[in-house]
Amino acid sequence: MIASLMLPSLLLVLGLAILVFSANYFIDGAANIALRYNISPLIIGVIIIGFGTSSPEIIVAIIASLEGNPGLAIGNAVGSNITNIGLVLGITALITPLVVKSSLLRREFPILMIVTGLGLALILDHKLSVLDGILMLTTLFAILGWMIYTNRNISSNDPLSEDVNKELNEIPRLSRAKALAYLGIGLVFLIISARMMVWGAVEIAEFFGVPDLIIGLTIIAIGTSLPELAAAITAALKNEVDLMIGNILGSNLFNILAVLAVPSILAPSLIDIEVLKRDYPIMLLFTVAMLLVALPRKGNAAISRAEGGLLLTLFVGYLGLLYYSIKMI
Repeated sequence: MIASLMLPSLLLVLGLAILVFSANYFIDGAANIALRYNISPLIIGVIIIGFGTSSPEIIVAIIASLEGNPGLAIGNAVGSNITNIGLVLGITALITPLVVKSSLLRREFPILMIVTGLGLALILDHKLSVLDGILMLTTLFAILGWMIYTNRNISSNDPLSEDVNKELNEIPRLSRAKALAYLGIGLVFLIISARMMVWGAVEIAEFFGVPDLIIGLTIIAIGTSLPELAAAITAALKNEVDLMIGNILGSNLFNILAVLAVPSILAPSLIDIEVLKRDYPIMLLFTVAMLLVALPRKGNAAISRAEGGLLLTLFVGYLGLLYYSIKMI
């Protein structure tokens, strides 16, 4: 029994480690290439780095969908959003209270709510279709276009702009060839690590008779959110709160509109009823909770340690609910 689990478990853990490592290379390469083409630093920070931190989820979703495990991809998308808010934001706010000053981010909060509602509307028919995927991607490109337009008009004194410039100054400057190499190596190892994780997760799920949805909601979701957690803690300690919140908002937008679109297009299928009854509503509640705790008070949006502790407690409670669900299988 133990021997048959050793290889899948080893590959899952090793895949997680390589995934975090390769995501950093991918982001550094992409940011350097963007800088060489004189792309606005704010666009790099909000879009390219935001996409980079979501690249693990996207690659895992592609591999899982191509190998006939859309439940794993769906669980990864939904679970990652819950993890980003409950675990990443919760732990970060516990470390240091978070004050969001950027006017751009305060406009993005309701956009995330609208996108989360759109995702729910698309899966109410209990299935993900190619048309759903196309609609999600179209919405994503429209939002990216809006972000680019808005970022062009944002003041250089905006806290988000200042945070992005500070962060980009810390990214090592690479030659064009080296930047392309970083981008290519990062992408290759993202694919390899995602393949390792998916195989290991599926083997473990089959061994214990657990739905791949549960594995996607827990092990895979937490694992693919590690880049966000590392980036969030680092940014908060450097007082780059607006950039950190922007990364979480951007990551959650990508998870719904890009990651969830992958199984829609590559492996159209019925939605597990538990996603509609349990997981997506909980993701929606976490999104509402983030919006409520971050509502502006006396000019700025703030997330206190107590509110961070509440988010983390809710996340632990959600994991307990999933454990109870497994026991009932």
